[in-house]
Amino acid sequence: MHRRSYLRAAGAAVALGAGAGCLAGESDGDEAAKTVTTATDDGDVTAETVATGLEVPWGAAYLDGVLHLTERPGRVVRIVDGSREVVAEFPDTATGGEGGLLGLAAHPDDPTVAYTYQTYDGGGRRNRIRRHDATDGWRAETLLDGVPGSRIHDGGRLFVSPDEGALYATAGDADRAEDAQDPAALNGKVLRLTLDGDPHPENPLDGPVFSYGHRNPQGLATEGGRLYATGHGPDTDDEINRLEAGGNYGWPEVRGRERGADGEFVPAIASYTPTIAPGGLAVYPDDGPIAAWSGDLLFGTLAGTHLHRAALGDGGVTDERLFEDAFGRLRTTFVGPEGHLYATTSNRDGRGRPAAEDDRLLRVVPS
Repeated sequence: MHRRSYLRAAGAAVALGAGAGCLAGESDGDEAAKTVTTATDDGDVTAETVATGLEVPWGAAYLDGVLHLTERPGRVVRIVDGSREVVAEFPDTATGGEGGLLGLAAHPDDPTVAYTYQTYDGGGRRNRIRRHDATDGWRAETLLDGVPGSRIHDGGRLFVSPDEGALYATAGDADRAEDAQDPAALNGKVLRLTLDGDPHPENPLDGPVFSYGHRNPQGLATEGGRLYATGHGPDTDDEINRLEAGGNYGWPEVRGRERGADGEFVPAIASYTPTIAPGGLAVYPDDGPIAAWSGDLLFGTLAGTHLHRAALGDGGVTDERLFEDAFGRLRTTFVGPEGHLYATTSNRDGRGRPAAEDDRLLRVVPS
């Protein structure tokens, strides 16, 4: 299998099945296999099962060196030696549809402080960002409230930029597409706060809005000092965007790589039709154990049911599909302190076909 058989230029259609071969596991084709290996032109890589029995894991963060995950029904769990332990529950979480207890991030300087993005009912469905004291029963303080919510398009990803002292959040359009073009509305946006919850002083607009014109952004990560986001399109044009302060990414006026008649919209750097529903975003570290992946963007896919690798280059983006159909829906990717890439499945969210041990936490390592 050669890379050229499944790498393509940004914007070209993904051929179903590309890169899906050369899979091997404890039982070939068994979705519940503990390990699955796939061959690439850069060498074999293996996905190992680290933990099982999770329920729609969504956000991931390390607090004092220990991995914590949110589960969408309203729990925070920690993973120690492959075991899942519930450390906090939030019964005021509004579940159903795409909302719930979503993003999770850790304070960069205080291992006792964490942030979550939560859907709740408050005279209608809403989203809020909260700060927690992990040493006091995950006591919550609301930093930003009133982000419009819905059964779909709640966004929910959190990302901390230590150099900026900034907390970023993705807010979906809450099924109100027209709001994405309104800079005063909080939905259909990427938001930027200080770590104390105030609008970041370097925001281009009044308030917490960093960029707008987004449909349902799902992932945030930085590479080379640039902020990138993944987002869901409607029936076409899932996107990777390179975010600019004050940038208008076009939804619902345009989609994908379109700039608009007057060039007023920022085009995506890559778009995907048929849609693959990209999830959370991670950047592979320069010192990671798979040297060929250094600086690449990696995200799970919910409709595409594969791990997606997007390599940034002067000629655009080239893409590779890994572990296709091996684990079902993949949502969140992140890098652990040892440099390995991790991914979570999302097969118990009502749209997947869960295997007996789902949902799972996976670790991708060289074979």
